[in-house]
Amino acid sequence: MASIFTKIINGEIPCYKIAENDKFLAFLDVFPLVHGHVLVVPKNEVDYIFDMEDSELSAMMLFAKKIAKAQKAAVVCKRIGVAVIGLEVPHAHIHLVPMNTANDVNFTQPKIKPTADELSAMAEMIISSL
Repeated sequence: MASIFTKIINGEIPCYKIAENDKFLAFLDVFPLVHGHVLVVPKNEVDYIFDMEDSELSAMMLFAKKIAKAQKAAVVCKRIGVAVIGLEVPHAHIHLVPMNTANDVNFTQPKIKPTADELSAMAEMIISSL
């Protein structure tokens, strides 16, 4: 059965797309820790990030780096935190989280609930910084 991320990649579920190439997709997390929280996923469905081929994992990190630089330009924050949790969806992914304190990447805290307008505006701000 296809993961929710594969359904997003295939266009079966809409997303707030930030960037895409032939191997990866970056989109806003709709249940973010903070505004501007982005997910980067490989289009090839692999459950565990460290089961990815070395070249694919390296390429994913370089793709994520471009997104993180755009986030940093678009969102007021000290850094873009990187997290790989991998338990909630059986599809490798990287969380890119704007952060001002370590608690901003605390996945046990309640998620924020941005509106569709807020998500659209955030996506546009990040995209315009790419």
